[in-house]
Amino acid sequence: MKYTQLGRTGLKVSRLVLGTMNFGPQTDEPTSHSIMDAALGAGLNFFDTANVYGWGENKGRTEEILGTWFAQGGGRRDKTVLATKVYANMADEGDPWPNYDRLSALNIRRAVEASLKRLQTDYIDLYQFHHVDRRTPFEEIWQAVDVLIQQGKVLYAGSSNFPGYKIAQANETAARRGSVGLVSEQCLYNLAERRAEMEVIPAAQEYGLGVIPWSPLHGGLLGGVIKKEVEGGRRASGRSADALANSSVRAQVQAYEDLLDKHGLEPGETALAWLLTRPGVTGPIVGPRTAEQLESALRALEPELSEEVLSALDEIFPGPGASPEAFAW
Repeated sequence: MKYTQLGRTGLKVSRLVLGTMNFGPQTDEPTSHSIMDAALGAGLNFFDTANVYGWGENKGRTEEILGTWFAQGGGRRDKTVLATKVYANMADEGDPWPNYDRLSALNIRRAVEASLKRLQTDYIDLYQFHHVDRRTPFEEIWQAVDVLIQQGKVLYAGSSNFPGYKIAQANETAARRGSVGLVSEQCLYNLAERRAEMEVIPAAQEYGLGVIPWSPLHGGLLGGVIKKEVEGGRRASGRSADALANSSVRAQVQAYEDLLDKHGLEPGETALAWLLTRPGVTGPIVGPRTAEQLESALRALEPELSEEVLSALDEIFPGPGASPEAFAW
């Protein structure tokens, strides 16, 4: 396993991040535990979750699965850099009581305590704001987070789905308070979706945030979806099916798969490996439903993509270009 620093911090994290969103809704508890054991055994130490995972009536279930895994002991918690998130409404279904969502000081305090209980731990390494809260000033957010840091319940704070100007606003506010501020940003970023290169990633680099891309295969679009259709009759679904309905996107994906076939590379592994070459990227989130999917993701650490392949990928999936030159003179 390869490791790097998380942004400007001294915290060492693996170049791949284990996403746990499927644990509970699609992967049962014993299988989830096995996947986490295999990940930790491979040296993958950075686990990402959110208080809302499990969804609907089962929101919080994913954190509970991590908690029962930590409770097995064996150094599981000490070896894991644990990241979770706050923002979504965690009130009971059918009882939409106020102050159970977003980033008010009250909800942050309430949400941390609930997550700690479900996770069966006394601290969270990286506490992430799942979305921007336009109703709560950053002064209030940092006041709440600073208290948690002083109490030892949270070590670092990060953002998710923030635009570049909100990263700047958050960290400028933190600087005025003498707070640490954001140390990471979790954003949608992959070969087929590169808009983060316009503002989000430059802002993250300027303020010393590690970038944690989610959906690195763009909903399966970059995982060999056309080849799977041809060879196994397995048709695309969800986001990838919607994208492939566009003829120009389908042509891009076909060119991508043809290029990798020519070089003997696997599509999913290459999409992850490409992200590992990008400036500012700490590591992409992989969300395996099975042990086999985890093994495939781990193989992304092996290939060294040649300049020829990297240039060809840029031709197939061109990024927006350097900022601000991409939209200015």
